[in-house]
Amino acid sequence: MARSKISIIGAGAVGATVAQTLAIRQTGDIYIFDIVDGLAEGKALDILEGAPHWGYDLNIKGFCTADESKYAEMKGSDVIVVTAGLARKPGMSRDDLLLKNIGIMKSVGEAIKKYSPESKIVVVTNPADIMAYAIYKASGISPDKIIGLGGSLDSTRFRTFLAMELNVSFEDVNAFVIGGHGDDMVPFIRYSNVSGIPIEDLLPKEKIDEIVKRTRFGGGEIVNLYKTGSAFYAPGISIAVMVESIVNDRKRVIPCAAYITGEHAKNYLIENLFIGVPIKIGKNGVEHIYDIKFRDDELEAWKKTVESVKKNSAIADDYFAKNQ
Repeated sequence: MARSKISIIGAGAVGATVAQTLAIRQTGDIYIFDIVDGLAEGKALDILEGAPHWGYDLNIKGFCTADESKYAEMKGSDVIVVTAGLARKPGMSRDDLLLKNIGIMKSVGEAIKKYSPESKIVVVTNPADIMAYAIYKASGISPDKIIGLGGSLDSTRFRTFLAMELNVSFEDVNAFVIGGHGDDMVPFIRYSNVSGIPIEDLLPKEKIDEIVKRTRFGGGEIVNLYKTGSAFYAPGISIAVMVESIVNDRKRVIPCAAYITGEHAKNYLIENLFIGVPIKIGKNGVEHIYDIKFRDDELEAWKKTVESVKKNSAIADDYFAKNQ
């Protein structure tokens, strides 16, 4: 049986963590790409040298895309993970990265269209919902094959903070975060629980509000602690879970950025754009989008994140209109 092929575009800390996690879990052969000479090759070799201890008999290779023809090596990928882009710095919001990273997505999307248009794509570059939209615009690939990171990471942060506060197993906390992958994300309190017990029955509203705020600014908290660079361990693991659900057709239900259109547009108040919602992830990419019913207070928070995503998506539209 042939192994799956996973290509990772961007060999920085996030891309390398994804590669290492997938290698340890023996998810498939891993091809790493980066524009910096030697970086992808070095990360690939470094990870490969751990194989005797971990027992992964995989092909792990790196390629420098300063020579754009090297993108041809991603041909036949089951999944392409896009982490390429600029990282956040202290005082910088995710949206500050917008225009520069849209330009990078245009280049990457065109390469995917040329060399591996049948692949499923997981977009990580921030802000992930807008970058997923940019990849879609650049590649012309069916949007149900494109998934943006967001809720997968934000939800695991929410779960972590809840478990820490309650002093319970991280595994027993179920929580999810929807909306844009930015400061207007919506941690969904009503659907969050510990082994079925609603968190509203376990914590006072004031404490839940504190945890919600910490979740919204969880990425910034790590940026401020690192001083240089941004989070990569939790993002890398969150991405690996998404990739595994595609490669192994696990049908995981995870909040991620998906393309909203048709019957779902009325429920989510957004159309023909990507935003974080609960989805089923399988071998075909986005296999189902779940509509959820909003209470009035939840709807107000949702409308705010929708407006933010619409605004930034309009910037992407303008960029592509000017850079055809």
